[in-house]
Amino acid sequence: MSLVMTSPPAAEPVTVADAKAHMRIDTDAEDVLIGSLILTSRLHIETALSLALITQSWKLTLDRWPKCREIDLPIAPLRSVGGVRVKDASGNATTVSDQSYLIDLASRPPRLVWNNSAPPPPGLPAKGIEIDLMAGFGDSASSVPAPLKHAILMLTAHWYERRDPLEIGKDGARIPDAVSDLINPFRTIRL
Repeated sequence: MSLVMTSPPAAEPVTVADAKAHMRIDTDAEDVLIGSLILTSRLHIETALSLALITQSWKLTLDRWPKCREIDLPIAPLRSVGGVRVKDASGNATTVSDQSYLIDLASRPPRLVWNNSAPPPPGLPAKGIEIDLMAGFGDSASSVPAPLKHAILMLTAHWYERRDPLEIGKDGARIPDAVSDLINPFRTIRL
């Protein structure tokens, strides 16, 4: 299984101006660095939580269907499934009817569940199934929960203050506990 972003978010949940205000920076000299740290902080939080903060498109590729009648979709909050395609032995893709499956947006993780039909088998031994996903809290920063935006601000400030390369495992390389505390309510808990 692989998950590849096909369309990034149109904006960041936090602006450079927001980050500069949070860090009390008055000059524009390091705006590019701050913008990069915002992007890095968002990606770190999205990866840690398997979330998309602002609407973005992804393609999930599978080798084969799972034995059960459902597929856990690895990114949330899922807004929609744009299509499911199965490739034949020649690599030609056929779109599966959206009447063949249901999308459970409320589950965490979200799921694709087959109706009373069996999914068509892929003709390729690898990457024969493609599922287009649209995920995110919404199209703008105002859609992103405030604790996640604040975690981005805090992580951006943390990395802004610690620019020297650090060895992984050292105290300076750790993500601040306050950031972890802010994002913990958004973690998926597996029982």
